[in-house]
Amino acid sequence: MTLQLNRYLGTGAFYKRAFSIALPVMAQLLIQNLVSLIDNFMVAGLGDIKMSGVNIAGQINFIFLIFSNSICIAGGIFMSQFMGAHDKNGMQQTLRFKFLTTGLSGILYALFCCIAPRGVFNLMVTINSDAAAILDQAQIYSKSVALSWVFMVLAQSIASSLREIEIVRPPLVISTIAALTNTFFNWILIYGNLGAPKLEVAGAGIATCIARAVELILFIIYMLVKKPVFSSSILMIFKINPQLFFNIFKKSMVILYSEVFWAFSETFSNALYNTRGGAEVVSGMAAGFAIANLFFICFSGIVTSTNVILGQELGANRIEESRKYKNWILSGSVIFGMIFMLIGILTIFLIPFVFKNLTPDAQRIAKDLVIITAVYLPLWALINAQYSISRTGGDTKMGAVCDTVGNILFIGGMTALTFLTTFSPYVMYAIVKLSDIPKSLIAYFWLKKERWLVNLAERNRQN
Repeated sequence: MTLQLNRYLGTGAFYKRAFSIALPVMAQLLIQNLVSLIDNFMVAGLGDIKMSGVNIAGQINFIFLIFSNSICIAGGIFMSQFMGAHDKNGMQQTLRFKFLTTGLSGILYALFCCIAPRGVFNLMVTINSDAAAILDQAQIYSKSVALSWVFMVLAQSIASSLREIEIVRPPLVISTIAALTNTFFNWILIYGNLGAPKLEVAGAGIATCIARAVELILFIIYMLVKKPVFSSSILMIFKINPQLFFNIFKKSMVILYSEVFWAFSETFSNALYNTRGGAEVVSGMAAGFAIANLFFICFSGIVTSTNVILGQELGANRIEESRKYKNWILSGSVIFGMIFMLIGILTIFLIPFVFKNLTPDAQRIAKDLVIITAVYLPLWALINAQYSISRTGGDTKMGAVCDTVGNILFIGGMTALTFLTTFSPYVMYAIVKLSDIPKSLIAYFWLKKERWLVNLAERNRQN
């Protein structure tokens, strides 16, 4: 019985290591999300229309965030394995890949935000009764926040790389400083405190730019002073290994397909939710997701600790240990998800205080959405663990297949519910999220084939 239990549940030392990696990452995200919640609170004080405008712009920004995150995930696959193999050059090459690809994408997206095409935002509120007023605010916010994306992706490249070699506290400290900076300048610029002009929605965007610039400067200072193992001269940025660069790029494109398809399905569903009423639906769903993000931090903790632990084991060619750790991670993630489900349900009591300026209808929608997302947490925690295990060994195809099946079901279900029923937006969300069950089942059988048990560090040295 004990042997059977040990097959699925890890030792105290294993989970202690996993928590030592996951908790600082989660703490960092919690602080960022709390600040985001404060941002929402401040913008919500301007009314449903202005909050809805920021939310519409945020839904497009969400797709870009998925893109940049996919690049860092792909790089992280290699960074962790090169760390396990003690390959300094491989780690330096990985960071250069992140800098070049995310930097270019950040510049292009900043230009897109400056143009702020009304037609793109209009897709999110096509038949919303307050569409015109919401679109005006979305354009103002998008232009004011544009420059922040360049700062953000470069800082993200450094932060993710530090976490992948188990340096987790500096990113937490730096992000905390940036988050507090954002809150402070929001207070000044949104409402015109300390003699500053009252810029409202534009002030929120400018505050974000300032905070992101501070964050990047602090990360650069850290790199110059501490010189982590993957650091090198900025003059070496274009000195790349074409074969390795191409290998990471291929992995990133598969992850990108998977993540962007998922992001598109979420954005598409948001557009359909917004047909169920006016600004109260847009702001209510936005408020609900803002609260839900507080407990979604458990996913990043699971993913980061899995990438670091399994990546280093595979890079060191400890295959049997990797196989054992896989089971421990999966069972631990479900338990972790259950704990956060209970925490998530309790967060509904924050809504009347944080979003007191929203209408009663918007608050009700937010509460119902929070409860629904909390109930799904154990399943989503398991799926995140499954995806992370597969990707850590370089098997990025599994996520693409699972997301293709799940997202087709999700989009088809949302469309059918929108045109064939009069269900409220949160009920629609609860029903269509059942499409995540087939995703997890496919991942379960896929992982049993053990295509993820690959030492990428050794393979790339041979190339």
